[in-house]
Amino acid sequence: MTPVGLRDRRPEPSWDHALLSSPHPASGHLPRFAEKGKLALLALALAATGPALAGAAYVTNEKGDSVSIIDTAKMQTTKTVAIGQRPRGLALSKDGAFLFVCLGDDDTIAILDTKSLRIVGALPSGPDPEQLRLSPDGATLFVANENDALLTAIDVASRKAIRETPVGVEPEGVAVSPDGKTVVVTSETTSMAHFIDWPGGESVANILVPSRPRFAEFKPDGAELWVSSEVGGKISVIDPVRKAVVQTFAFDVPGLRKEAIQPVGIRFTRDGRLGFVALGPANRVAVVDGATKAVLKYILVGQRVWHLALTPDDTQLYATNGVSNDVTVIDVASLKALKSIPVGSYPWGVAIAGP
Repeated sequence: MTPVGLRDRRPEPSWDHALLSSPHPASGHLPRFAEKGKLALLALALAATGPALAGAAYVTNEKGDSVSIIDTAKMQTTKTVAIGQRPRGLALSKDGAFLFVCLGDDDTIAILDTKSLRIVGALPSGPDPEQLRLSPDGATLFVANENDALLTAIDVASRKAIRETPVGVEPEGVAVSPDGKTVVVTSETTSMAHFIDWPGGESVANILVPSRPRFAEFKPDGAELWVSSEVGGKISVIDPVRKAVVQTFAFDVPGLRKEAIQPVGIRFTRDGRLGFVALGPANRVAVVDGATKAVLKYILVGQRVWHLALTPDDTQLYATNGVSNDVTVIDVASLKALKSIPVGSYPWGVAIAGP
């Protein structure tokens, strides 16, 4: 397939948004054990990595049309900046100088300068961008366009869309393999994980998974892909070579109905020994053994936990809580919640930069 020449759907704006607040208070409500010995050993190993590095966590506030910036050393929100309409997925450039933010109701990707906290440009995305991932070399952004059933690939240097690949209905999750040769898109309505060859751009496999897949994440060594199914309540473990589901596992939180347990965001420690899964309205983050897939612990966080990010040294996990308008910081060594940090309205995604 040859690259598709695309029109820019809107001109690049010259926005100059002022800071909204510092910090932004939480506001209102929105509609919308076994194996303890193994757990202790994993916690001790992770504790040896040392204290968290100073850095910044960027949180998109879907209803607040803003991004909150958290000082990870102080665990405090320092600023909230206006960004555009309905921000959700986000990613940092390879050097951390820019933050790319999906603006679902503006049909574009905003570029935020992380030093000045000003919007310095935009990328053409397609209708209703929801999630995005940067290629390992930092050259290409892959964007799921929910309303157009497309994966849009954008060249970061030229700020131009270079290819569109049709996928299933309502694509949301995007994952890129560690070697950059495979892009995966999950489609909510079609209930599939679509494997796309890169840079060829051709779809090479469509794998059926349980209902409403929302997120996909490769293990750091690329040996497995985990896909969360929100309504199906399960994680599908996919072999990227065989392109087949090799295992599924679910969650059982005491006192909660099965339908209240809705897995969404997934993250792995760098060694792949622990996986963390956000369980939506269950208000918990599940800690999963990366090898056996046994659930080691459920960590109570805020209301409707959605997405996750680890600090670069793997010592802290940040979880966005949409309905309680805050972010929970989890200590990875002890697997305990440390603090709840107020952010903007309806926090959705989070990305963390090092010092």
